[in-house]
Amino acid sequence: MKKHRNIPIFVPHLGCPNTCVFCNQRKISGHEKADFSSVEKEIEEALATIPAGVEVQIAFFGGSFTGIDRGDMIYLLETAKKYIDAGKVGSIRLSTRPDYIDGEILDILERYGVKTIELGIQSMSDEVLKASGRGHTAAQTEQACKMICERGFELVGQMMTGLPGSDLEKDKYTAERICQMGARGARIYPTVVFRGTELENMAHRGEYESREMEKVIAEGAELLPIFARHGVKIIRIGLQASELLTEGEETASPYHEATGELIWSRAYRNMAENLLLRADTKGKLAVITVPKGATSKMVGQNKENVKYLKEKYSLWGVKVLENDEFESISIGLTLEERK
Repeated sequence: MKKHRNIPIFVPHLGCPNTCVFCNQRKISGHEKADFSSVEKEIEEALATIPAGVEVQIAFFGGSFTGIDRGDMIYLLETAKKYIDAGKVGSIRLSTRPDYIDGEILDILERYGVKTIELGIQSMSDEVLKASGRGHTAAQTEQACKMICERGFELVGQMMTGLPGSDLEKDKYTAERICQMGARGARIYPTVVFRGTELENMAHRGEYESREMEKVIAEGAELLPIFARHGVKIIRIGLQASELLTEGEETASPYHEATGELIWSRAYRNMAENLLLRADTKGKLAVITVPKGATSKMVGQNKENVKYLKEKYSLWGVKVLENDEFESISIGLTLEERK
């Protein structure tokens, strides 16, 4: 499979009239305002670091790209298109909202070489959308996904867990619907309470309660098999450090910089337990086979999964092997007598 690289260009909060309760766009994007004059320089500098043979996309992230001033949007698309025409970049990726998708917008995006549309779905519950101040409905999301897929764009669904009014069942429903609506990829963002947001005010008023990290991890791990079952690639779980905070600032809720890795690790532990529960494990060596590159997810941080499984199932040891033929989020188990 050809390696992929994004060149991220942040367009913070432009085009978005809504103030979602969880959003502090300045902090998430790391920019106070867009500086269009620097876009070509950012692209050139990024291209200089990318080796030949890598699939490259210019990615407009940070705000609702298709809702910004039309002239600004065209300028940014034209700038990116020059690199496509020159053979330096393959296509364009962007993030936007469901209510900023229509036929005219898709015509423009198609004309300028956009391939991937990441849609900020967040939830498929109207109750949750309303409580979060999203300003659109689940029906609008369904319509946007339908139009995007019918026009041949690659759809990526972005969802948030732990939003106001949500729970595990609603989050699982959102994951299922993202898959059913045609997404090829997904991003999962556990809700983080940023200082200075309405969500922080809601927490102070007792209208919202932040989840402890254990709950974030346990519930997040239950979503991964849903995407795996539908063959939808999980691009990322949790905010990157560069998306989170500037130095010296803090969140107003529990947060771990390795949230994504912890959720992946718990999902693999859950799968191992499902197999070990039905076996005679005492004194045995558990040989667990995982997909290529998934050893660290199975072993866990500081070998926590290995320690947990050995103690709970009275195992003599745990050995992890990789198999290129295994699909994402899948494992195999054999038990061997101690030699």
